[in-house]
Amino acid sequence: MRARTPDEQGMVDRDGVRIGYEVFGDGTPTIVLLPPASIVHSRVWKAQVPYLARHFRVVTMDGRGNGRSDRPLQTGAYTDAQYVADAVAVMDATRTDRAVVVGSSAGGRLALLLAARHPDRTLAVVAMAANIPGTAGAPVRGLASSFDTLRERYVGWEKFNRHAMQRDYRDFLEFFVSQVYSEPHSSKQIEDGVAWGLESSAEVMIARQDAGRLGSGDEREFIRTGVLCPVLVIQGDADRLTPLRVSEQLAEWTGASMVTIPNGGHFPAGREPVRVNLLLREFVESVTDWRPRTTTWTGARDRRQRLLFSCSPIGLGHVRRDLAIADELRILHPDLHIEWLTQHPVTDVLRARGERVHPASDWLASESGHLESEAGEHDLHAFQTFRTMDEILVANFMVFQDLVTDEQFDLVIADEGWDIDHFLHENPELKRSPLAWLTDFVGWLPMPSGGATEAVLTADYNTEMVEHIARYPRLRDRSIFVGNPHDLVTDPLGPGLPTVRDWTARHYDFAGYVTGFDPATVDDTAAIRAELDWRPDEKICLVTVGGSGVGTHLVNRVLNSHRHAARQVPGLRMIVVCGPRIDPKSVPAPAGVEVHGHVPDLYRQLAACDLAVVQGGLTTTMELVATRRPFLYFPLARHFEQQLHVPHRLARYGVGRPMDYTTTDPEQLGAAIARQIGRPVDYRPVETDGAARAAALLADLI
Repeated sequence: MRARTPDEQGMVDRDGVRIGYEVFGDGTPTIVLLPPASIVHSRVWKAQVPYLARHFRVVTMDGRGNGRSDRPLQTGAYTDAQYVADAVAVMDATRTDRAVVVGSSAGGRLALLLAARHPDRTLAVVAMAANIPGTAGAPVRGLASSFDTLRERYVGWEKFNRHAMQRDYRDFLEFFVSQVYSEPHSSKQIEDGVAWGLESSAEVMIARQDAGRLGSGDEREFIRTGVLCPVLVIQGDADRLTPLRVSEQLAEWTGASMVTIPNGGHFPAGREPVRVNLLLREFVESVTDWRPRTTTWTGARDRRQRLLFSCSPIGLGHVRRDLAIADELRILHPDLHIEWLTQHPVTDVLRARGERVHPASDWLASESGHLESEAGEHDLHAFQTFRTMDEILVANFMVFQDLVTDEQFDLVIADEGWDIDHFLHENPELKRSPLAWLTDFVGWLPMPSGGATEAVLTADYNTEMVEHIARYPRLRDRSIFVGNPHDLVTDPLGPGLPTVRDWTARHYDFAGYVTGFDPATVDDTAAIRAELDWRPDEKICLVTVGGSGVGTHLVNRVLNSHRHAARQVPGLRMIVVCGPRIDPKSVPAPAGVEVHGHVPDLYRQLAACDLAVVQGGLTTTMELVATRRPFLYFPLARHFEQQLHVPHRLARYGVGRPMDYTTTDPEQLGAAIARQIGRPVDYRPVETDGAARAAALLADLI
């Protein structure tokens, strides 16, 4: 799912070649993001568009040869002049008189040429790792001179070759993109680049390279003498395609400001998105008439202590425990003012409680929506879903960063706020206040179905986490695991890395589990049943699938089992609670089954039912353990947390093995309901002081 969808899409026809474009936002001025020629399309700017479009108007275009644009192959179709003319045509079509033009690699050169040839259309230029013929060190590694060389085999940069591309285009892309993203832990960026490159073809790449030979040869002179607008040059000093000296010469010619990114590769907008986003905004503001932002400061005369609580919206378990912790913190700090940065469905729960949801929450891209878009039939590949959420995480971090820049907080608590934790470790200089991190699992674990590839990827993600903490051990002022040491699995984080349990024990404090309620308040199940109009002789089977919308298929499976269970359980009453993101009207309930939407304080119904059928999420299953109710739970397929982390913890409390959705048909499920309903349980007690322990660990940070 995209972090931001375009407000306008269109095609412009220029001499029979259609060029696709998109427009985002309505601010001033307009930023035109040029593609790096044809090897990738405009989605290469996915980490920039949502942030920039909140402040400016953004136009993106797919270069001819990729994306939504046409792929002509005739001689001369891919000269620099054609790309520049395409950009001007897109500006005309989008009613853009003048713009800040941004380009990277070959796109950086095109941005400079546009400024030189059309100074009346260009407010300013940002050139990242611009490839400019005739400058020191270009072309890189003599690529142009060896492009036509025929070899038996092609190794390394020899793959930048007509014959190599024709022989195995994917192999060329995999090598080339790995050189673009030469920084460690760039697997997702490389994967994206290869996928976007495959939307083009070897024939287009060859035509583009051939077109370069048709140029007038005066590009360097046009740029050197013709660019009169403000210019920002951005360059990684470990770039394997464009030497640093090229950007240094460019800065000398144009009088540009230059930012060098230490250890940066060829496309910093992909690998250093936060840094690039902030540089772009600062530069655009510097060349336009921009009104200063209104800033709220907490000064010596403001005695309120301000806390920003970032609560994960994936399910509703986080908000219940976070509210419990917030209540305990208010006891310890009576003047504490808490604001929440989160999104639906958490915002509904918070507002019902009278909590203040910060208005910046409206800018957050939907994480729950992304999960739902990635889910199959009771199947959610949690690790891959997290990887494909990358642009959403960048967009949401930028919302957070703007907020903490404009307003001062005495403490930030991030409950599985992956964006905040990751990008602050990547950009530690941005930290503004004490930071506390909460989580109930640690470590990405590979699923067997993912094979060796997934094992390598999860190990790489874990390695980056370990490196972050080792390099910046004090960036998190406190790391709190919601549980106890033995709740952690003993799997290694990866080859040569410590186990999950050992590493976490060295770097976390343990609060014990936080249920968000006191089980003693729901001991009188007879009173609760009377309040709910549940008769004593009824056998209540409560079906719930949590706060996300990925449980529809399990609900349907249980509904289909109802007739089988009802034949074996006299007085069976099945109640389905859909949660906040499944429309109850979409559930085809058979006779004898009632369906409800979101039910606040669902733990009370869970405590009073005779059996629950649930998904494999930690919160609901632990609520059932705490209230000592029998239940059947179905972890989502390929969901490493529900398949590995949660069953490990539940087994410690005496819960039996999970059910398998794929091998349990409705008749078998009906029989399982009949066997388990009303069954006595012997779970280990769940601690009741977890929220107070967590608050005590946090209180001294305020």
